[in-house]
Amino acid sequence: MGGPTEPRDSRLNVARYQVDKLTPESERDDDAVDAGQPTMEQRAQIVEISIQQAMRRGDFDDLPGAGKPLTGLQNAYDPNWWIRQKIERERLTGLGPPALTLRTEDAELDERLDAAPSEEAVRSMLTDFNARVIEARRQLQGGPPVVTRPRDVDAEVLRWRERRDARYREYTEAREREEAEYRAMSWRERRRLRRTRSRREDNLG
Repeated sequence: MGGPTEPRDSRLNVARYQVDKLTPESERDDDAVDAGQPTMEQRAQIVEISIQQAMRRGDFDDLPGAGKPLTGLQNAYDPNWWIRQKIERERLTGLGPPALTLRTEDAELDERLDAAPSEEAVRSMLTDFNARVIEARRQLQGGPPVVTRPRDVDAEVLRWRERRDARYREYTEAREREEAEYRAMSWRERRRLRRTRSRREDNLG
């Protein structure tokens, strides 16, 4: 003769819920062991073992930023950090709100200025950049705030000159080293070098 059947009553379900709330975590873990389910500690061990196995397989090798310090730790929290990083990483232009596009442009502005042919062009680029920053700061269209600051035109022109002069010095020093090495060569070495250069030019042509 079978035992009494368990009544399916909503009051019984409520009572079970209340008992579960009052049962300590350790006792629930014991119940989980009895039921064949892993405890919290066992799950943590499983995760740790999985990580160690993945490391031995090399699954974490060559990840972006591997071996490099974490960036942005010194900056305030930016809720749109992932959008900004995508724009910067993929060099997307004209996409997103001005707060993000201007920040990306600001990070690359020195490189663009260095490619400018003259001081007049540098000043024109800086004036245009500052005008768009100021306009974006004045607009109240929602979205992330514009944190990009206008550039000091005179200070940036001075920095542009310093970078240009440094590049010229590096170029001059490299040419002087090459000329000194060439003068120190024997006539056989010079002839061999001329032939190498000639073949290289033919391949490029």
